Amino acid sequence: MPRSLVRAGRPRSAVVTGAGRGIGRAVAAELVARGYLVVVTDIDAEAARLTAATIGAADSCGLDVTDAEANRAVARRATVLAPLGAWVCNAGVLQEGALTTLSDRQVRSQVEVNLLGVLWGVRAAADVMRAEGVAGDIGIVASLSAHAPVPGLATYAATKAAVLSLATSTAAELRSDRIRVHAVCPDGVETAMVGSMDPSGGVRSALAAGVMLTPETVARELVDLFGRRRVYRTLPAWRGVLARSSSVLPTVFEPADRAMRWWGARRLRRSS
Repeated sequence: MPRSLVRAGRPRSAVVTGAGRGIGRAVAAELVARGYLVVVTDIDAEAARLTAATIGAADSCGLDVTDAEANRAVARRATVLAPLGAWVCNAGVLQEGALTTLSDRQVRSQVEVNLLGVLWGVRAAADVMRAEGVAGDIGIVASLSAHAPVPGLATYAATKAAVLSLATSTAAELRSDRIRVHAVCPDGVETAMVGSMDPSGGVRSALAAGVMLTPETVARELVDLFGRRRVYRTLPAWRGVLARSSSVLPTVFEPADRAMRWWGARRLRRSS
């Protein structure tokens, strides 16, 4: 059974962004199971509504995370249910391709959603928690790519490295307000985002060579950090060690990356 994070008689609300599907949906379901009154949000308001109805969430609404005021409005909306106890920045987009091959719009959308959207979410949540005097948790879904070179996903990886840095910095900034900030950095996850990748592309091959996680595993690992001092966790841990090593020695990483992609492509061919 999930560890309850909400004391009996003292309900707390929670907001999850990008929760219409995938990891966000799994996080919202995990928080519902642990006693939170969850507001499911997504750029697709109908997907948010359907998810909320399915998992038993308290509320749902559309949310464009790149709109700072919209984030603040959702934070205020959650407090109508109960004091805000958790906010999870999960919404994200991914565009395959080297930086020089992506359009200006593709680059901008990843930066605005994956980084700016998280900045606005953290600010909105922290402002409300501080005003209410509530000890709360802010979760950020980063990525294993935050730790290592990822050819073909340079823009995406840069945004994830940025939000991991944001998590470690704001964890220190907000500690005196009793607001804890956490991040999770998973390897490939079985989501529609990953499923939509080009199966013959190098990035999909690299993921296939690693460990494919379920959204539920990522959600549980992230929410397990709530109420604790630990700031971030990489899934699986051994992949984090390898990734950080490749970041320190990028020239050594290149042949290893080619070998990994070859192995991943072989696994994909066998499973097709």
